[in-house]
Amino acid sequence: MIGQNVAFPKVTVILRRVPLKAARIIAAQMTKSRVRSMEVSLVTDDALDTIRALNDEFGDELSIGAGTVRTVEQAHAAIDAGSSFLLSPVGFSQGIIDVAKDAGVISVPSGFSPTEIATMFDMGADIVKVFPASRLGPAYLKDLAAPLGPLPLMVVGGINAQNVQDYFDAGASYAGIGSGCFNPEDVATHNGEGIARSLAELEKRVRW
Repeated sequence: MIGQNVAFPKVTVILRRVPLKAARIIAAQMTKSRVRSMEVSLVTDDALDTIRALNDEFGDELSIGAGTVRTVEQAHAAIDAGSSFLLSPVGFSQGIIDVAKDAGVISVPSGFSPTEIATMFDMGADIVKVFPASRLGPAYLKDLAAPLGPLPLMVVGGINAQNVQDYFDAGASYAGIGSGCFNPEDVATHNGEGIARSLAELEKRVRW
């Protein structure tokens, strides 16, 4: 079982069904912050084109990856589009983990119980996403550490600027923040200043 953190940004912004124009504005503001990782969920319309465009424009400054990856075919397509990591709300098959390793891409499947988490690491996952993390709260990470020891875990689900440091204090190595990251109206209206304020608030609350 892996017990050391891998080189991966501490905080990832998760975009689900966010059009490319808005995603570009978010990415541009992220380059001015310490938040340097963006996941584009494959449920997004034209997700692969979005990943490709963002990687072409911001790939030197941000880590751009794919979320909601559930099949080997999706993994190949996401990697071909330039994804530097693959995330999922469920566990990965051995095939997906092998595809990621062969491509030098970080694999982040999900697990919730100690058995699920240990199984993903035993199969070769780089990081395991604890999802939905907010259901049991930060204390659950301490409960996991008792039998499993320190592990590179990413908390996702119900995470926001107000509670993210609580999860880091409890043992999380990484966090993914979706709907709790930005004011939806700022995203819908392409309000770069509002997006920048949200990133600044998040940055202020995380001990980097």
